[in-house]
Amino acid sequence: MATPAPVVKSRSLNCPNCGGVVELRGFEHSRSAVCVQCCTIIDPSTPELKIIQRFSEKLRVRPLIPLGTRGNWHGAPHEAIGFQVRCINVEGTEYCWHEYLLFNPYKGFRYLSQYDGHWNDITTIRGLPTFTQVSGRKAVEFGGRTFRHFQHAEAQTKFVMGEFPWAVRVGEKNVVDDYVAPPYSLSAEMAGGEINWSQGTYVTGAEIWQAFKIKGTPPTARGVYSSQPSPFTGKPGQAWRMALLLLCGWAALLFFFVISAGNDLAFSANHHFSPAQGEQSFVTPVFELDGGNKNVEVELRTDLDNSWAYFNLALINESTGQGFDFGREVSYYHGVDSDGSWSEGSRSDSATIPRVAGGRYYLRIEPEMEATASTFGQTPRGFNYTVNVKRDVPSTWLFWLILPFLIIPPIITSIRAASFEGRRWAESDYAPSGGGDDE
Repeated sequence: MATPAPVVKSRSLNCPNCGGVVELRGFEHSRSAVCVQCCTIIDPSTPELKIIQRFSEKLRVRPLIPLGTRGNWHGAPHEAIGFQVRCINVEGTEYCWHEYLLFNPYKGFRYLSQYDGHWNDITTIRGLPTFTQVSGRKAVEFGGRTFRHFQHAEAQTKFVMGEFPWAVRVGEKNVVDDYVAPPYSLSAEMAGGEINWSQGTYVTGAEIWQAFKIKGTPPTARGVYSSQPSPFTGKPGQAWRMALLLLCGWAALLFFFVISAGNDLAFSANHHFSPAQGEQSFVTPVFELDGGNKNVEVELRTDLDNSWAYFNLALINESTGQGFDFGREVSYYHGVDSDGSWSEGSRSDSATIPRVAGGRYYLRIEPEMEATASTFGQTPRGFNYTVNVKRDVPSTWLFWLILPFLIIPPIITSIRAASFEGRRWAESDYAPSGGGDDE
């Protein structure tokens, strides 16, 4: 049977400023302690309990995790014994976060930091990261991960409470460099020629509240934190792979639909139209449209040049007299101006009639061209045109209607992922609108 670990008891002392009880939970590790009654920072390692610093009661900050709170964190009991508020100043704006010192007499110290509802679980690391570069910017490698430089700033302690394994004091300043590889981060703190490295892991407030049995709910996370894992990690790639598979299926169906269509030429004839001859309505010879109910395409090809023409058309069944009336305008203009060559319109056009029963048909064609059409003051010279009638033409409009629904989802996912990363880096030294500090 395993022998249980001995119970380690804390010791108490009286504050030399107000006489209040200060309970030391860090034992011989404590190098400073703060009286919760009067906010005086004392040195508990000296018999006379030397006062390091006095702090104004007006600036007291209430910690979200009350000191003395115990919880099961990383499989071991930990107690919150210290609390401090630290701030950086960026272009005249002060940003502050909270740090909580956790202690286990057998596991040692670890930290929890909180900024705008975002939490980090922090431990000091052994060994040194290797400096490198990513896309021309500073980065470090550690533990098989590459951490990109996020921010360089000077952090200042604004408020302290509890006890710490170093002689903490209000106004203490450290130069800090943060590197991120979400959900992990690395921080280098430099003071007095010494550099201390620590690694953080992003955690949620709900996890901490559950582990330490804190009443109420944690503060709502606002914005995007530097090491916050993206909810879109891997999703753009998955979305594009799925879209690629669907596009392959789409292309295969389109190809099958096109080659399976008959696309047979049922009739073709060449004609000439001259406005000087007046109305020129005529009917074509009769032609056969084979098969059941299939579509029919009537195509018009002209040699119009800086002019337009209109065609009144009718496809008429020889046996029943049933007709399909429709019209098409064809126009083509071009020229040269100060911006260079230009053109608009097309010399050809077509119309498709769906579900035309098989049988014998003919076309009634009535072309027209205004005698004063836009030909720069000249009398229109007329034009040549060809009429083609095709049976069972592949109609692909439905396929092109579906296509956006295949590619829009991965585009939206990619945009949302990029937007999340943009919001993350907007708070860094490398924000698009700021002059980043690469040094």
